[in-house]
Amino acid sequence: MGEYVLEMNHINKSFPGVKALDDVSLKVKRGSVHALVGENGAGKSTLMKCLFGIYHKDSGEIILDGENIDITSTKQALDLGVSMIHQELHPIRFRPVWESFWLGRFLKHGAIVDKKTMIRKTREIFQEIDLDVNPETLSGDLSPSNLQLVEIAKAISYHAKIIIMDEPTSSLTNNETEHLFKIIKKLQRQGCSVIYISHKMEEILQICDQVTIMRDGEYVGSWPAAELTTDEIINKMVGRELTDRFPHKDYSPGTQTVLEIKDFCSASPRSFQHISFDLHKGEILGIGGLVGAQRTELVESIFGLREIASGTIIKDGKAIDIHCTDDAKRNGLALLTEERRASGVFGHLSVLENTVIASQKHFANHGVLNETERVKAAEHMSRELKVKTPSLSTEMENLSGGNQQKVLIARWLLTQPDILILDEPTRGIDVGAKYEIYTIMLKLIHRGKSIIMISSEMPELLGMADRILVMCEGRLTGILNSSEADQVSIMRLATQHIDEKASGK
Repeated sequence: MGEYVLEMNHINKSFPGVKALDDVSLKVKRGSVHALVGENGAGKSTLMKCLFGIYHKDSGEIILDGENIDITSTKQALDLGVSMIHQELHPIRFRPVWESFWLGRFLKHGAIVDKKTMIRKTREIFQEIDLDVNPETLSGDLSPSNLQLVEIAKAISYHAKIIIMDEPTSSLTNNETEHLFKIIKKLQRQGCSVIYISHKMEEILQICDQVTIMRDGEYVGSWPAAELTTDEIINKMVGRELTDRFPHKDYSPGTQTVLEIKDFCSASPRSFQHISFDLHKGEILGIGGLVGAQRTELVESIFGLREIASGTIIKDGKAIDIHCTDDAKRNGLALLTEERRASGVFGHLSVLENTVIASQKHFANHGVLNETERVKAAEHMSRELKVKTPSLSTEMENLSGGNQQKVLIARWLLTQPDILILDEPTRGIDVGAKYEIYTIMLKLIHRGKSIIMISSEMPELLGMADRILVMCEGRLTGILNSSEADQVSIMRLATQHIDEKASGK
């Protein structure tokens, strides 16, 4: 048994029109947590999919426990002790958790599925990691954070020697992240190695032993995590100095009110109640809060995706009715949803179709689409937002997360909105792509647009928002001007209702 549990040497992988991996190598020590970092499109996920059998490498070698192997399927990878937790989760929503957990490996008594044993074993594994989820709950009823932890438990259940974690904390709270780190430490003590993909530099430096950096499909280098700083990692990732995380804001929002939300109450008594706020022309209004604050539910209700019990929407001084998304679009609103894979991206459709799909009526004449105008509009938006794609015919699923997000922004800009609602606009994308999204936001503000931005990242709220609306468990607990806001004041408001309930008020 050598020092390295895994060696990937000189791996190459190409797709039509793009070389995704160019002579990439990775060596992972036994019982270590090894970070794999790089900008979106750097090739991290592609490399891991070659290891997990989703893709087949064009050339190079994979050595696992000293044996040169050729992995051609995910089943083979799992049998060899390699497990992967994907960034985007796709649970079987209308089936119980235990079924998803054992899919493809059902336990049987002869020809009869042993449901009782699978439920018991699922519960035991959940107990090992202190996960309070009933295995008989429908997967679709779980929160994103619990879905993530179920996937982690599933990976552990394979008794893997290597677990690949792709953005494992993107849906987790700070407490859940700390809980995950305890699980990782336990896995290390058992001799398991973890390949940890994340854009969160603080996490990488906290939990990882070694850091391998990729850029544009190539290997940059590997270093002990203890020898690196956040700035050094970022500079090696992007290949240039990144002096500021946020672009300079050279504007002051106006005083004209473009949107008023008055006494908005969800139809669900467990969701938001009695929310009132306004949005100014040329303003970025941030919405902060912890998981369960009902931020997404609020903006989806404004956009007509959820039913409200009562409340009024006033746009440009006139009360409007929004009962569906068509009403919202007609009134100049656009919504970039929180989960781009689940409710934004059409993965198997082209970049062209994804760009123009919300504005098809603008390109129709007597029911016939004008293909020339569709292509012209998509090309214009692709240039303006600097979308990196081999062509407009490229399938969306082959674009990096940051470029997918740009296409979704382009989609909504073609509907010519006055107000953009951006729900977690930079979730799961790297620092370079984040900066580009921030720059796009400021350009839109200069054009007189107004933006509502939900973010779970405190630095993003403080760096981009002009005012910050804070929610806690469906209540609006305060609105802060950027000049008076800091992490402490936001967190105090984000936990205010919880504290009041705990003290009996």
